[in-house]
Amino acid sequence: MLTKFAGVVIIAIWGFVFPSILLGLSKVFHPKNPTPTKLLTYECGLDTQGDTWVQFKVSYFMYALIFVAFDVETIFLYPWAIKFQSLGLFAIVEMFIFIAILVVGFWYAWKEGALEWM
Repeated sequence: MLTKFAGVVIIAIWGFVFPSILLGLSKVFHPKNPTPTKLLTYECGLDTQGDTWVQFKVSYFMYALIFVAFDVETIFLYPWAIKFQSLGLFAIVEMFIFIAILVVGFWYAWKEGALEWM
């Protein structure tokens, strides 16, 4: 049983050891001369003006999160659509339940105002 997973264990160990070695080597060999110019906040080639701590409205993040959630969930529709003819009645009922859950989630997000920009 253990011999079946030996490759997975070796890759997992290597996945932790190799980045640790590279980060350690980087820490040892990188130049250490932070100047005031290097420590400035830099964004898009322009110096920042005013306060650099700007708070964004949560609604932007909520809108993006809802988009990602619904986008990922609609990806599950493609394999179902490809095998639609051979799945039978059970799969059709399951898909209607899945779509109903999506609609309820969308309705809740709309009701809570997560889809309004202002």
